[in-house]
Amino acid sequence: MKKYILLVEDNPDDEALTIRALRRNNIANEVVVARNGAEALDFLMARGPHVDRDPGHLPEVVLLDLKLPKVSGLEVLEQVRAAEQTRLLPVVVLTTSSEEKDLVESYRLGANSFIRKPVDFDQFMEAIRNLGMYWLVLNQSANGRDGS
Repeated sequence: MKKYILLVEDNPDDEALTIRALRRNNIANEVVVARNGAEALDFLMARGPHVDRDPGHLPEVVLLDLKLPKVSGLEVLEQVRAAEQTRLLPVVVLTTSSEEKDLVESYRLGANSFIRKPVDFDQFMEAIRNLGMYWLVLNQSANGRDGS
C-alpha cells in the first residue's frame, strides 16, 4: 500500500504552501487534505463520507493545524489518541500558534512533534524538508501494529 500524508489545514494558502514545499523537496507521497477537524476525524475513523475507506490503511503522518473550524486540532488529537485504531498514528502539530499553552496541551494529548510554521518561505521549505525526511524516510511507523 502506498504511503500517504494527511494534511489537516483550513487555510487554502497554507495548504498550497505545504504541498508545494513537499513537492519541492521531492516528497512524492500522496497528500490527502482535510479542511476541518470533523472531516479529519471522519477520514481517520472511516466514517461518514469516508465509510468505504480501508480503516487499516492509515497515513504515515498527520500534519495537524490547531486552529480549525468545527472541531479544533486539539480535539482531533484527543480523539485520535483515544481510538484504538489511531492511537499509535504519528501526529505532527504544524501551526502558526505561538501560545505556550497550545504547545504544552499538544504534547499532553499525545502529539509526536510540535512545529511552528515559520513566516519566512525559505525557513518553511526547510522545515517541511526536515519533516518529510524524518517522518517519511527515517521513522519506523507503528501503523498496522496493535502495540501489544
